[in-house]
Amino acid sequence: MALRFQKCDVSHLEALVRIARETFVAAFEKDNDPKDFQDYVQKAFDPERIKRELKNKDSIFYFVYGYQELVGYFKLNVGDAQTDVHDANSLEIERIYVLEAHQGKNLGSLMLAKIQELVRELDKEYVWLGVWERNLGAIRFYQRHGFQKFGEHPYYIGRDRQTDWLLRLNVQ
Repeated sequence: MALRFQKCDVSHLEALVRIARETFVAAFEKDNDPKDFQDYVQKAFDPERIKRELKNKDSIFYFVYGYQELVGYFKLNVGDAQTDVHDANSLEIERIYVLEAHQGKNLGSLMLAKIQELVRELDKEYVWLGVWERNLGAIRFYQRHGFQKFGEHPYYIGRDRQTDWLLRLNVQ
């Protein structure tokens, strides 16, 4: 299946906020304290915050279309926008999500292939991401695609301190 990728800009703000909230809630709401989770979602996916991120030259959002409809999105960071590593030779996948109705259709693999293409275009050596240590399905997915654990960092959902595994894939 061929996917179509569209780089987002501020004109896509409303749709981006909607899909970002929907996919994050579907993925993690059931595993978190309701109050902490709702507070986090309100802050992380606040339209003004997303608008600032869209305007940041070091952050790149893409919509992913398949089946003639929006099926997912991803957010990449380079330079100072990276949340942890801050290596000029790296690109961070901060977010990569597929709508629940389209999961299990190999879309994540196709999205990773596109991201690796972008890594090469941007002349970066590797791509990295953080994934919740309890998200075992995602960890297995990334490991199947060659990502390897190189560290950990704390990640907060409200007051709840969680641990993300840092995973890396050399591309160049």
